[in-house]
Amino acid sequence: MRFDVITLFPELFEPFFKSGITRRAFESRQVDVRLWNPRDHAQGNYRRVDDRPFGGGPGMVMMAEPLWRCLQAIRVDRAEPELACAPVVLFSPIGQKLDHAMATAWSESAGAVLLCGRYEGIDQRFIDACVDRQVSLGDFVLSGGEIAAIALLDSVARLMPGVLSDEGSHQQDSFNPALSGLLDSPHHTRPEVWEGPDGPVGVPAALLGGHHERIGRYRRDQSLTLSQALRPELVDQARAAGQLSKADETFLRTLKKL
Repeated sequence: MRFDVITLFPELFEPFFKSGITRRAFESRQVDVRLWNPRDHAQGNYRRVDDRPFGGGPGMVMMAEPLWRCLQAIRVDRAEPELACAPVVLFSPIGQKLDHAMATAWSESAGAVLLCGRYEGIDQRFIDACVDRQVSLGDFVLSGGEIAAIALLDSVARLMPGVLSDEGSHQQDSFNPALSGLLDSPHHTRPEVWEGPDGPVGVPAALLGGHHERIGRYRRDQSLTLSQALRPELVDQARAAGQLSKADETFLRTLKKL
């Protein structure tokens, strides 16, 4: 798949592509990412990409024309059929929130053009004419769309075959269908007893001894406990989808009695 990123700060992406386990996806071009600076497509001696907003107000607004020229260059480079152009995605507070289902859908797609806004925003005329979808990380505002673009690319890259050392790792992630969309359970590692600030703390007994069925039930119960306490809507969604077993429901009833 291929993602073309329109950004005024392409240098922000370089460390991300070279660090961590997901770099495998970018180095192998399983996730082929190409960076485009709209300033390279601006006109005039100053290569201006922003101007004051009509009607007044603080800040500057990204101009439509440099973005349009940049997008046209991307379309030519991608050499796509006119009726099968990659969608243009704008990162914006009004967009649909990025979640696991969206990341999975993008990991099974041919990619997209990711538009990273800056300043007070982008000329609405360009959005109306060229943007197909808007995506948000949450109910807060960032200085630009680059962090959101990196979040989307990372969530997609780790789902690609061979990227994670253990093929089953992402299946145990929070929100994954393999966990019925619930939160993941807590994790423990060596030493078996940690001399913490409040004294020695041992690993839960259920995780010791190699009894796989007992371990699986313990982790499921912990997942249910966390989800019910922190994100009860996830439990409701799993129940509505028929993803809770009789054992799950029995355990949840014990939580209500506590």
